[in-house]
Amino acid sequence: MSAEIVKVSRRDFLRVTTTAGTGLVLGLYVPWQRLAAAAAEAGGPFAPNVFLDIDAAGAVTIWVAKSEMGQGVRTSLPMLVAEELEADWSRVRVEPALADRKYGSMGTGGSTSVRTSWEPLRKAGAAAREMLVEAAARRWGSAAGACRAENGAVIHTPTGRRLLYGELAAAAAKLPVPENPALKDPKDFRILGRSLPRLDAPEKVDGSAVFGFDVKVPGMLYATVARCPVFGGKVAGFDAARARAVGGVVDVVQVPSGVAVLAASTWAAIQGREALQVRWDPGPGAGLSSAGIRRMLAEKAKQPGAVARHDGDATAIERAAKKIEAVYDMPFLAHATLEPMNCVADVRPDGAEVWAATQSPQWGQGEVAKIAGVAADKVRFHTTLLGGGFGRRAMPDFVIEAAHVSKAAGKPVHVVWTREDDMRHDYYRPVSHHRLAAGADDKGEIVAWTHRVVAPSITEQIFGGVEKGLDEGAVEGAADIGYAIPNMFVDYVMANTAVPVSWWRSVYNSQNPFVTECFLDEVAAALAKDPYELRLQLLGDDRRLRGVVELAGTRAGWGEPLPAGRGRGIACRFSFGSYVAHVAEVSVDKNGSVRVHRVVGAVDCGMVVNPDIIVAQMESGILYGLTAALKGEITIEGGRVEQGNFDDYEMLRMRDMPVVEVHIVPSQEAPGGIGEPGLPPIGPAVANAVFAATGIRVRHLPLRPEDLRKA
Repeated sequence: MSAEIVKVSRRDFLRVTTTAGTGLVLGLYVPWQRLAAAAAEAGGPFAPNVFLDIDAAGAVTIWVAKSEMGQGVRTSLPMLVAEELEADWSRVRVEPALADRKYGSMGTGGSTSVRTSWEPLRKAGAAAREMLVEAAARRWGSAAGACRAENGAVIHTPTGRRLLYGELAAAAAKLPVPENPALKDPKDFRILGRSLPRLDAPEKVDGSAVFGFDVKVPGMLYATVARCPVFGGKVAGFDAARARAVGGVVDVVQVPSGVAVLAASTWAAIQGREALQVRWDPGPGAGLSSAGIRRMLAEKAKQPGAVARHDGDATAIERAAKKIEAVYDMPFLAHATLEPMNCVADVRPDGAEVWAATQSPQWGQGEVAKIAGVAADKVRFHTTLLGGGFGRRAMPDFVIEAAHVSKAAGKPVHVVWTREDDMRHDYYRPVSHHRLAAGADDKGEIVAWTHRVVAPSITEQIFGGVEKGLDEGAVEGAADIGYAIPNMFVDYVMANTAVPVSWWRSVYNSQNPFVTECFLDEVAAALAKDPYELRLQLLGDDRRLRGVVELAGTRAGWGEPLPAGRGRGIACRFSFGSYVAHVAEVSVDKNGSVRVHRVVGAVDCGMVVNPDIIVAQMESGILYGLTAALKGEITIEGGRVEQGNFDDYEMLRMRDMPVVEVHIVPSQEAPGGIGEPGLPPIGPAVANAVFAATGIRVRHLPLRPEDLRKA
């Protein structure tokens, strides 16, 4: 892809954003005292911190500094604030925050939104609550301990007197902000733990919700960009005469990512691009192919890699009574968000304004500031609702591109990508190659396990500087499996290509656990052991992972008879702070087509904010993972992606969706993530069920009918 990505140091990146899949937890910048004092002096609403204010009418506004892409943060994060504030939930309204360092990290990814906000947002609400209680106590001439906050009011417990928050807002604004407010005991929660309706549901139903494609600003032009179809290629020259002759086309300009056609409408811009004549310099990427990449990965697998885990003596595998070996391959995958990339940018000499459906608003803000030649605070950056993210919108390339087009045009521009643009100029889920071996003693106990992971490094390709050749993210789900095996060795061989890669929902956990959980089933079969019982045996003292395996197995009726032709498979994984197990029931017809009939999932994600959102995200992860397992594969020929739309990069259809049951483990542990953990176990659970039904072992995805067709 030719879009310009300006590299930043890892230190700077960690400071400004939390990216999809990295699992980073960053410090939060909350200038409570200063902001509260400034608001009071200005005679504005009671604003004890950057996340909330209360006006004189008692309405509570909560600013959400994370991107909403369907995962429910515009409901779950306000619930954290409202719980401790003791707000009247019916009087809470939510606003998306403009990009600003005062909110700390605004990056949305790695299933971190609730995890990293759990304490800061609760403290934000608790601080406001204590100030309101103190203001009421002073008005009554009472001790604060004799007062309590409840549902948008402060009550004087001995007398029953009551003051609404709006009546106390002005007085509370003049009080000092407590640094360490007391948090509520979870047993007293009245908002958290409830399946409250999503606050953004009404606007999505009535069509008033603003996604990236909905943005319109005065004087705006539309643009599409012709990009080199070959990875790493660039413009060698172009003739814009025919494009300019298309009705509605206003201008044609070259930008770092290609050639942009600007027009009065999206249709005119697309038609102008069709008429545009561009000569491309494809560069060395023209020789790239899927077959060649597979050969390269297999060749690299012959050499030792950077050691990711070394427990005990891995040579024990050579002395084992039985040795099991396997090779697995995983394909590139596209994100295929329902809303293709798009961005509105207005770059001016004195600053800029941007509207983008992005997971990384502060990263985008910084890059636009560089293009505009201004300080970041001169870039007003709006984050709209996202029509799907899955990690794709963590990359700022489409924002950078729009800023370049606007600067060249001298006008606000809405750069629109088509589905084909989105599919062929993605940052893909990496391809990978795996070699595994396990050894068992004469009693059938696993004594050793080795796993070599060969894959591109997301970190190296985007940021560079991976030390000693080990991308620790690339071995997630391989080096950190929770099974009690005495001798384990895992290493990693970096195998970068010209294909751009980035975070994809659950990142390397979307592929490595497929390999490890399927290989464990292979070992179970070789040792004539039940795969469910073997997992329980190997999990030992890991009570939480063991707990979800037991729950999923029990609810799925593991061991009970199934209809003829069906098989059950199980898989589990700890990722992003949560524990998940899935049991899948499948059948395979004589043509090799897989039908998933039922999925039973169990999740332990710690303390629950909104059960309905947890169930929805588990279902979503299952659906996304099933699509990848049954349909997903990006192939490359001549340096170009061969797929372009949903006809050749298929999605799971409604008719294909199985019955899904989700069971949540009650817990008092700290919250884990939920947007991604539901995905990793579903692919291996299905593949293991296919083996149970057919006796055919699947070692690559997607599940191809030709590999499963019965003789």
